[in-house]
Amino acid sequence: MDTGNTAWLLTSAALVLLMTPGLAFFYGGMVRVKSVLNMMMMSFGAIAVVAVIWVLWGYSMTFGTDVGGVFGNPTEFFGLNGLTDDLSLLAGSGVPAYVAAGFQMTFAIITVALISGAIADRARFGSWLLFAGVWVTLVYFPMAHMVWGGGILGGGENSIAAWLFGSTDGAADLAPIDFAGGTVVHINAGVAGLALALILGKRKGFGKEPMRPHNLPFVMLGAALLWFGWFGFNAGSAGAADGVAGLAWVNTTVATAGAIIGWLVTEKIRDGHATSLGAASGVVAGLVAITPAAAALSPIGAIILGLIAGALCALAVGLKYKFGYDDSLDVVGVHLVGGLVGTIGIGFLGTETGLFYGGGLDQLILQVIIALFAVVFSFVLTFIIGTVIKRTSGFRVSEEAEIGGIDLAVHGETAYETLGARVVTEVK
Repeated sequence: MDTGNTAWLLTSAALVLLMTPGLAFFYGGMVRVKSVLNMMMMSFGAIAVVAVIWVLWGYSMTFGTDVGGVFGNPTEFFGLNGLTDDLSLLAGSGVPAYVAAGFQMTFAIITVALISGAIADRARFGSWLLFAGVWVTLVYFPMAHMVWGGGILGGGENSIAAWLFGSTDGAADLAPIDFAGGTVVHINAGVAGLALALILGKRKGFGKEPMRPHNLPFVMLGAALLWFGWFGFNAGSAGAADGVAGLAWVNTTVATAGAIIGWLVTEKIRDGHATSLGAASGVVAGLVAITPAAAALSPIGAIILGLIAGALCALAVGLKYKFGYDDSLDVVGVHLVGGLVGTIGIGFLGTETGLFYGGGLDQLILQVIIALFAVVFSFVLTFIIGTVIKRTSGFRVSEEAEIGGIDLAVHGETAYETLGARVVTEVK
């Protein structure tokens, strides 16, 4: 065991776990006052459901023996039984198996929680928990296995990359790059959010009445916690306390800073104001974009990527009004678009195989293919899962609960104790 690497991965796992409560603040501040608790509960609910499932069969489905290139054997390490240190994902770094498994658990949790922002104000809490368990099993675990566990989106001899560009000694000659989850986490969650937004439909009054964030300091706090936790997300994905982790740390910082600038400049030109909500959203857009590319770019490339991601995501959040889908908290505009920018951007800016560094078109083509595969795979399966839940147990709260306040109707609580809230609570 390498104690330094192990300590870093334990710290990184704690940082990534902190991101989900941070997301609860970020999302909670963005919704209206009558649904803030429900919004935050969706993140905490994701922790509860996904953590248990990960131990039971999630790790095994993600990193167990490959089954058809799509998922791992779900019974191989059921309950983490039979998982020994020589089977650790990071055995080469001297990191024990349980530490590596715990680190990866936090990725599954945050990915599910991200989806909730697309259906704020209108989803049944019980149905959300059911969806979380089914989706992480049928969509996240297979996607993570395909990319990181030896499946068809990785760099093995039976992968798409090997089919396209050949393989040598059991490995693809050119492998796709997804350092910390551009496809697995962000494209996956962003597309799933779009599918659920289409299934549940628009909020009452969408496009007709203002639905402003109720607490912008919460949003800023959430963005700060996400940024802090993201160093575990990206630098921790190096698997060791080394120079790769250092590069990922620096790139995560400067890409995020660049995205703030890109978002605020776009806002200023378009709307005449550079807002705090825009700054917080720029933070997340930059973090999303650099996630797959954290170790593949130079710091200059990371700044460029961040600037582009901030500007494009700022423009993309308005697409829901143009196309008529209600992505409540811009999961599509930030995570799907940001994930695509980062994943495909590697094909241009990657220092070893990127087009701008003389690497030709091959890496770019491969990055586009894995991004499109993730889009189609996640959307189709999520749409099926969401539709089945909607038609069987129901997925949307009643109109009365939505208008009157989902917090009180579903949880029997209100975020802020006012005279009106006390009267309503006492009457109920």
